[in-house]
Amino acid sequence: MKNNLGTIQEPAKTIPIRTQVDVLVVGGGPSGITAAMAAAEDGLRVLLIESRSFVGGNMTIGLPILGFLGQKGNQIIKGLPQKLIDRLAARQAASEHRPCPLHMSLTLVEPESVKTVALEMLRESNVEVLFYTFCAGVVMEGDELKGVIVESKAGREAIMAKVVIDCSGDADVAYRSGVPCEYGNEHGGVQPPTLMFCLGGVDTEKLRLSVAQEPRTYLTDFIPAEYFGQNNQFVLVGMRNLVKKAQEDGLTLTTERTILITGLRKGEVWVNMTRVNGVNGTDPESLTHGEIEGRKQIYDIQRYLIEYVPGFENAYFLKTAPFLGIRETRRIIGQYTMTREDIMSCRHFEDAIAVASYPLDIHHPQGGGCTLEWCGDCYDIPYRSLVPQKVKNLLVAGRCISTTHEAMSAIRVMAPCMAMGEAAGRAAKQAVRRNVQPAAVDVQQLQQELISKGAYLRINQKAAVK
Repeated sequence: MKNNLGTIQEPAKTIPIRTQVDVLVVGGGPSGITAAMAAAEDGLRVLLIESRSFVGGNMTIGLPILGFLGQKGNQIIKGLPQKLIDRLAARQAASEHRPCPLHMSLTLVEPESVKTVALEMLRESNVEVLFYTFCAGVVMEGDELKGVIVESKAGREAIMAKVVIDCSGDADVAYRSGVPCEYGNEHGGVQPPTLMFCLGGVDTEKLRLSVAQEPRTYLTDFIPAEYFGQNNQFVLVGMRNLVKKAQEDGLTLTTERTILITGLRKGEVWVNMTRVNGVNGTDPESLTHGEIEGRKQIYDIQRYLIEYVPGFENAYFLKTAPFLGIRETRRIIGQYTMTREDIMSCRHFEDAIAVASYPLDIHHPQGGGCTLEWCGDCYDIPYRSLVPQKVKNLLVAGRCISTTHEAMSAIRVMAPCMAMGEAAGRAAKQAVRRNVQPAAVDVQQLQQELISKGAYLRINQKAAVK
């Protein structure tokens, strides 16, 4: 909570320009990695800045990548995102894209390998990378974004760029530039974050066979018991009866469901069960509270798994994720705002730059429940939702594009975010090469380039709308 102690006047000072580039990407998560590689593909000078000491973002916290496949089983995310998976798979650090009745598809990745492999691919693309660097402000001339002010151990500096791509996840650059933003639902509530953690020594064979053979005891959400009989690596969601029993026995569990993800390494299981309601992912005090509370919750969750869930009898604690997994903060208001209706109607757009199929997946801002709704097929993500209002020279990719609270719950997962990043990077490259604003990029040429580079689009559908 911010205090009311007043303000001080910071003396004006001259800020050195650290460097000047063609394209600056802020944030090295799933969307930032592909944005930077795409922008640098034909020789532009591209810099990616990241506040942590590694790239990968939420790919490094134990989550599977969701959304490579559509609800009809076809692969809808390709291009650069697939190239990253291929490189990881060559090192036994990624699984194939596995159909999942609940999540459409899941792709397991080894978190530490993501950090190394993604960085290698960035460097091979001649992307400059600067770690330990925070976006602290912006350089504006009227309504044009000319660069970003950064803070690091070197102090306060400016990085100038012809185009900036905001892949911060929190719309940090857009917000500081004056782009109108929204936060949460109509009441300001956001989906709660999770601090992932990993247990070793789990008998995952006993776990999956128990679910497959005793479905009345180990009831799962949406995923039939037969699925676990056929897959030795999986995501498990459910066992609400066991959670309720543990709560009745005195354990403090803040979610209604058991959510487990098997790792690529034998005996490892990542646990997605901590929940800290009311955390503001843009406020350091609130984030600190989330980290502290998340760590407190791990103790009873681990006890629950060992004492109530088959296969965890000899489990032991391995590690927590390197940071709190944030599901939602700010969203920009762009040239077009995607809605729930766009997703549930499988809408086509003439300016589509990505195709997604993940369902509406809202972890309730209050309580431990979750709402899921499927559209039955795929929906497009329009370029206009990456283009903010009021500020020039800026594109946004990832979960903070222009959507409603409900629509964001569908497009926020990693595979669509990587597809958005690739589109934003290619659009930024075209803007620089043609000396136009991102809003004036020829979307048909952008679509043609995406397709020629292996991306999947549905631009030939007659049902496309403006």
